[in-house]
Amino acid sequence: MQIEKLNINHPQILMSYFDLMYLHLATVVPCFIIGTALLIIKKGTPGHKKWGRLYMTLMLITATITLFMPAQVGPQFLGHFGYIHGFSFLAIYTVPTAYWAIKKGDIKSHQRKMILLYFGAIIIAGGFTFFPGRYLYELFFN
Repeated sequence: MQIEKLNINHPQILMSYFDLMYLHLATVVPCFIIGTALLIIKKGTPGHKKWGRLYMTLMLITATITLFMPAQVGPQFLGHFGYIHGFSFLAIYTVPTAYWAIKKGDIKSHQRKMILLYFGAIIIAGGFTFFPGRYLYELFFN
């Protein structure tokens, strides 16, 4: 896997692809665990709300981190984005709209958006990380 230095709009901040990848993993793995628990536990409880806020925050952080990670597999467009970045934009759009939906009392919309977020941005996107050429594939299958 190619290691690149990325200048993140500041001359003092240089992060490699691997630095970003590890930050991403450090935020997305808890999202998988918390998101799974949130799908199982009773909705609307104080615990659901507390863990839900943490989940949404971590999802926004992890999605933002991925925007600085150039696509390593498949075509690149608009600089360094790949198809996998579509899931990042899904999260960045879905988290605030799901939050606003629940604040307005639109439980059905909130529920649909959170299920879409979990299965799209965690399960499907996470599944792609186990394809050949990606770090987790190399880690687990080579």
